[in-house]
Amino acid sequence: MYLKLLLTFAYIGSFTFGGGYSMLPMFQRELVDKRKWLTESEVTDLFSIGQCLPGIIAANTAVFAGYKQKGVLGGIVAALGVVIPPAIFILVLAAFFTNFADLLIVQKAFTGLRVCVSILIINAVLKLRKNAVIDLPTVCIFLVIFVLAVYMLLPVAVLIALAGVSGIVISTIRKKATPPDSPAPPDSPPPPDSPAPPDSPDGGAR
Repeated sequence: MYLKLLLTFAYIGSFTFGGGYSMLPMFQRELVDKRKWLTESEVTDLFSIGQCLPGIIAANTAVFAGYKQKGVLGGIVAALGVVIPPAIFILVLAAFFTNFADLLIVQKAFTGLRVCVSILIINAVLKLRKNAVIDLPTVCIFLVIFVLAVYMLLPVAVLIALAGVSGIVISTIRKKATPPDSPAPPDSPPPPDSPAPPDSPDGGAR
């Protein structure tokens, strides 16, 4: 199982480009559709938790997913799997990038890569929206946080805390507004069996 965890997350780390939320479709395909290790809502929740923590969101999500399968060691193995392949690629690229960064063809290639990464992130956002923005209160939270984030009015940590508190408040209001289910009336006991009539005495001839 540990080897399967390592290979699965190494595959995710090797063939997912763009990082961050652009990795969400690969996580969903490998962990939800193919392996059945997580549900789609669990992957969304793990990404949300990973975003709230410092560090790489892919590694944070991998730790949670691996821990769910095989505990602490599973989380460590999953994190190593998702981090090691990109680290190797970056080390190899860094050895040559400084020599080719000023080439016109390399700069044009990065222009196209930025567009591709933007589309991958938009695709991940649309997938997250299915399980996140589901009704009017969540739409309101989305719009407020979106405006605050776009215009950088508050730090990211404050936005995350604000969204979390808003969710708690909305859930509490909903719970208070929902009338409690009236308890079902107890089943009436069955009527007691009526006693059988006594046997009539033997009416023989006198």
